[in-house]
Amino acid sequence: MEHNDNTLRLEDSTIQPIPAHERHGKASDLFTIWFGTNVMLLTVVTGALVVTVFKQPFWWGTLAIVVGNLVGAVFMALHAAQGPQLGVPQMVQTRGQFGSLGSLLVVGLVVVMYVGFFASNLVLGGQSLHSLSSAVTVNQGVVAVGLLSLVATIFGYRLIHIYTRLLTWCAGAVLVLAFAWIIFVHGLPADLLSKNAPSLTGFLGSMSIAALWQIAYAPYVSDYSRYLPADTGPRVAFWASYGGCTLGSIFPMVLGALVGLTVEGDDIVKSLSTLTQGISPLVISVLTLGIAATNAMNLYCGALSTITIVQTLRPSWSAKAAARAACACLLFGIALTIALAGQDNFLATYTHFILLLLCVMVPWTAVNLVDYYLVRHGQYDVDSFFRQDGGIYGRFNGVAIFSYAFGIAVQLPFVATDLYTGPVAKMLDGADISWIVGLILTSVVYYVCQKRFAPIPAPMALP
Repeated sequence: MEHNDNTLRLEDSTIQPIPAHERHGKASDLFTIWFGTNVMLLTVVTGALVVTVFKQPFWWGTLAIVVGNLVGAVFMALHAAQGPQLGVPQMVQTRGQFGSLGSLLVVGLVVVMYVGFFASNLVLGGQSLHSLSSAVTVNQGVVAVGLLSLVATIFGYRLIHIYTRLLTWCAGAVLVLAFAWIIFVHGLPADLLSKNAPSLTGFLGSMSIAALWQIAYAPYVSDYSRYLPADTGPRVAFWASYGGCTLGSIFPMVLGALVGLTVEGDDIVKSLSTLTQGISPLVISVLTLGIAATNAMNLYCGALSTITIVQTLRPSWSAKAAARAACACLLFGIALTIALAGQDNFLATYTHFILLLLCVMVPWTAVNLVDYYLVRHGQYDVDSFFRQDGGIYGRFNGVAIFSYAFGIAVQLPFVATDLYTGPVAKMLDGADISWIVGLILTSVVYYVCQKRFAPIPAPMALP
């Protein structure tokens, strides 16, 4: 494309609509950004939960991983078509459902989620680098991974896409090598397939973890597709995102399940190093680079969402590259402080907190997708997103806010975390199916109420 010579220039745009002459790229870029981002250590660790926490045998656990990812990615990938169509970040488009001020709660929670994931990944990345060499302390590793992510965020959209495109090939090759090494060089234990016993509760819990992994990406998706040409077909955008995110998640998770059953112990990174002895520096290094890529996405989306909050309160402000860099540095400093101060006991506690945060993201996904595909059929007045009064969408949309609150409340009996477990989840022996309940009921309530109580104005009703 004509923009390739500008690859290493700072991205100047932030949350402004991307004009036609600046659109570039192709749908395959969505495959590589979601594949390259997911082939990382945290995905491997998540897959290990299927056999270490939910105690599923290998094939039953693998089935749960596949089903969960295939189902959850449907909702993630449906957001992909919104970027080329509207040309704005995902959280800006949320104003079209909730109103200019009504969207602030959702955007604020998303920023907290980005910072939490960023801090969690920093700790895991620092520990991984320390495992490669005792000369590198965990704190030094945390800072190194964070700085690599910060640089990519400051340069912006293009560099992140290039980073993940390279990782698709490098991390994909290392993933295949790791599987081959474990199976053919190290060897698998004779009792691999007989370890653990299948259970419906464990299967549902494993499937939910995999599905939530995909749904957690929903607030990210349009941020990385908004530069694509407007004529990028929704089907093409959907399948490129869906394929990249499912394949990039399923195989590392299956590797994690294999590692969890092959080596005793809770330290999956150490176990992976043991199973790949001889090539472990290569495997751990490349999968740690995957963490840095994912964190660049967390930081980039966090910066755009922070700008969205400020611009909502100051509509005349048009933030550029310097503002994105400043917001990224601010969020990086917060996440780095959390990671360095709480690394000893932070991961477990904050992971459960993040799962509760995802509980409030599920109804947002339902409202957003129903509004885009079933209510407005992709037709929005983008100019209204940037008006102080919310334009044709107003400052608050009572139907969206009610549906969102309803979606959170209806999930609570089904939530299962260490911080809170609902009564229905206890009856299911700790299986968390809250996301299924939340998606279905929120979608129905929003669609019915929006059709009944909130007539849809024409997209260009205002000048």
